[in-house]
Amino acid sequence: MYSSRLDHLPPYLFARIDAMKAEKVREGVDIIDLGVGDPDLPTPEHIVEALCDAARDPSTHHYPSYAGMPAYREAVAAWYHGRFGADLDPETEVLALIGSKEGIAHIPEAFVNPGNYVLATDPGYPVYRTATLFAEGKFHEMPLTAENRFLPDLDAVPASVASDAKLIFIGYPNNPTSATAPLEFFEEVVEFAREHGIIVVHDNAYSEITFDGYKAPSFLEADGAMEVGIEMHSLSKTYNMTGWRIGMACGNADVIAGLGRVKTNIDSGAFDAIQHAAITALSGPQDCVREACGIYQERRDVLVSGLRSIGFDLEPPAATFYVWLKVGDSMKFAATLLDEAGIVATPGTGFGRYGEGYVRFAVTRPAERIREAVERMRGLDL
Repeated sequence: MYSSRLDHLPPYLFARIDAMKAEKVREGVDIIDLGVGDPDLPTPEHIVEALCDAARDPSTHHYPSYAGMPAYREAVAAWYHGRFGADLDPETEVLALIGSKEGIAHIPEAFVNPGNYVLATDPGYPVYRTATLFAEGKFHEMPLTAENRFLPDLDAVPASVASDAKLIFIGYPNNPTSATAPLEFFEEVVEFAREHGIIVVHDNAYSEITFDGYKAPSFLEADGAMEVGIEMHSLSKTYNMTGWRIGMACGNADVIAGLGRVKTNIDSGAFDAIQHAAITALSGPQDCVREACGIYQERRDVLVSGLRSIGFDLEPPAATFYVWLKVGDSMKFAATLLDEAGIVATPGTGFGRYGEGYVRFAVTRPAERIREAVERMRGLDL
C-alpha cells in the first residue's frame, strides 16, 4: 500500500514520544514533559495583536507570494543587518519559509540527485536525514563528540564522500547538544565547502536563545559564507511562535533561487497575516526576547543544579533551551524516567547513533515543575 520510500524512513522520534506519553496520561500519570522543544511561554501580545489586525484585512485572505511579501523580506534583511551585520538583498537573498523545518526538508530536492551524498552532524535534527532520504541521497554522519566540543571534524570526512557531496547541514547553537560554535569554525566550513563544491545549510533557529552574556554568531558573518551557502532561521523559538510556521532562508542568491523553485511547485507560501505579524516581531521591541531568555536561564540553572545534586557532572549550556546530559543507555534512561517518574526526556539515539549515551532535556516547563522533576529523579536507579 505504501511506497518503498517510506520503508527507509525512521519513525519520527517526537511522534513516538507523544504516543508513549499519551499512554501514561491514560493511566492517570502526572506527566512532566521535558521532551519536545516547544516553548510554553505565550507569543508576545503585540505580535498577536498584529496578527489579529492583519487577519481582519480581506487583502490578506488571498494566495500569498511564493517568495514572501516584499515587506517581510525587507524586515528579515533589516533584522539580519542589525543583528549580524549581514547585507542581504531582500529580493534575491531572502526567502520566506513555512517554518525552517519546511526549508530544511525541501532544499535537498533542489540540489541532491539520487546517490549524491549529504553531510550532516550526528546527533542532529532528524529532518536532515529524512530530507536526504526523500531526495534519494546518501546520508553521511559527521560525529559530534564531547572531546571535540560537539563540533564536526571536517578532516575526517572521506575524500570520496566529500567529492560527491552536494549539501552539508550544520546548526549552532546546536540541537540537541546545546553546543555553540565560534566564528572561526564557520570560516573552516566555508573553506571546506569551497574546496569540495558543497552547499552549506546552516540551521540557526536558536541564535537568540542565549545566556550569561553570550551572543551567537551567524554563519553569514564568516568571510565567503554568501558564496557557498545559506542560513535557515525561524521565529519559532525566538518569539514563541512554533505553531505559527514562519521562518526564512537567507544567503546565496542561486541557492535561494533553487529552494524557491521547489517551493513554488509544492506550497503556496505563508499566510500574509502571519507575515505581517512576523514583521512586527522582527522590527518591534526585543524586550520580550530578553525576558524569555531570562526565564529559560533560571530554568536551566534549576535543572543543572538539581542534576548536579543527584550526582551528574555537567556544565550549564550557553545557548538553546536544552540540557544534553551524559548517561549510560539512553533508551533505558529515558524509559526509566517515564515509567517510574512520569518524566519525558528525549533519548539521544533519536537524533542519530552518535547520540547514544545522552538524553536531552528541554527547559520548556516552569521552574517549579523542573524542581519537581528533579525530586522525582532522586532515588531512581539511573
